[in-house]
Amino acid sequence: MSGTSASLIDLADTGSRLEGAPAEDILQWAISSVPRFAVSSSFGADSAVLLHLLAQIDPSVPVLFIDTGFHFPETIAYRHQIAELLGLIDVRDLRPDLSVAAQGRLHGGGLYVRDPDLCCAIRKVAPLDAALADFDGWASGLRREQTIDRADTPVIQLVRRGERELVKAAPLARWTGEDLTDYLRRHDLPRHPLADAGYPSIGCAPCTRPVATGDDPRAGRWAGQSKTECGIHLELPLIPAPGGEAS
Repeated sequence: MSGTSASLIDLADTGSRLEGAPAEDILQWAISSVPRFAVSSSFGADSAVLLHLLAQIDPSVPVLFIDTGFHFPETIAYRHQIAELLGLIDVRDLRPDLSVAAQGRLHGGGLYVRDPDLCCAIRKVAPLDAALADFDGWASGLRREQTIDRADTPVIQLVRRGERELVKAAPLARWTGEDLTDYLRRHDLPRHPLADAGYPSIGCAPCTRPVATGDDPRAGRWAGQSKTECGIHLELPLIPAPGGEAS
């Protein structure tokens, strides 16, 4: 993307037009309009929803999965189960330059406790940045109700990712947890096996715990720390969020 004023205006207009559109229309626009496009997925609790939408539109679109080396075994198994079930053709496992053992030798063990931001930067942010160098945009499963930081998530935006500007789509931005559950039920899609074991939000095993019924779904992520985001969704937005101002 050029990042010119014209592209900013065009994308802002598109975002406004698609704000109330069905998720499949938002994803269809992005796949059709952005030359090199991908979808990122954590293969978490409800990831099958966005991936099922993708499979109906174009199962050959690359799916980016960040394999941190710290995932639950159930997550890795679910990644393969969903890819096969939905016929996803190009699921890419993104891995850090440092193995878990190499990270331990360089930074000491338990970095995810001592400096979780650095751990996430090494094991999540850097691999995704490297992969996105081959794309002009991507879609994620971000939803506004997940956290306060995500409450203004646009369905379409232009973001600065390092030295580049990319289109970022959030087809499910307006969806609620009930919407996801209903979609999974209607299409007979399996949830992550830990989702029904008290893990409504699933990240790396050392940084994820089950939550009590009624607790915030993301309360089990980095529990006891002020951290709420791993960093992969902290790009500089170049188009205003709904009701906000661009930086």
